[in-house]
Amino acid sequence: MSPEPAAAPIVIGVSSCLLGERVRYDGGHKRDRNITECLGRFFRFVPVCPEVACGLPVPREPMRLEGDPAAPRLMTNQTRIDLTGRLLSWCEKRVIELEREDLCGFIFKKNSPSCGLLQVPVYDDGAAAGSGSGLFAAAVTARFPLLPVTEEGRLDAPGFREDFIERVLAYRRRKAFPIPP
Repeated sequence: MSPEPAAAPIVIGVSSCLLGERVRYDGGHKRDRNITECLGRFFRFVPVCPEVACGLPVPREPMRLEGDPAAPRLMTNQTRIDLTGRLLSWCEKRVIELEREDLCGFIFKKNSPSCGLLQVPVYDDGAAAGSGSGLFAAAVTARFPLLPVTEEGRLDAPGFREDFIERVLAYRRRKAFPIPP
């Protein structure tokens, strides 16, 4: 009798900087031990840094979201270069590629103009005019509306971390045993 095949690992997308990759605008990272040490024991990660993946260098000029919070522009702070089209074009392709990764969740970098999930400041005439989502986070949640998503800071609280894990496991079960129409 042959042994049971090992279950495929559960796959989570993660902002690359949270895994310790030096991809941030200043050449640094934001390694998060709740992700790398706690969740890393149970999940396989698909790291994503939209800014580097769309061809921006490390280090690079800081950027922020500007204009209408419902449709913000991604602008460099000093040179005022509009990178919106470049990043959105990359996002459009990447979310299609992510379908093949069999994702069961995604952890985004809080406040990032590309990866922030909620309450990312959107500026108008130099002052915060409201808040929105980072461009990549918005693309992922639009393409995968039922995918469990969170930001890294929420995983600090054990209750939120457990809730996210439960949502990921439920999503995985739902994918494995889809309900017929």
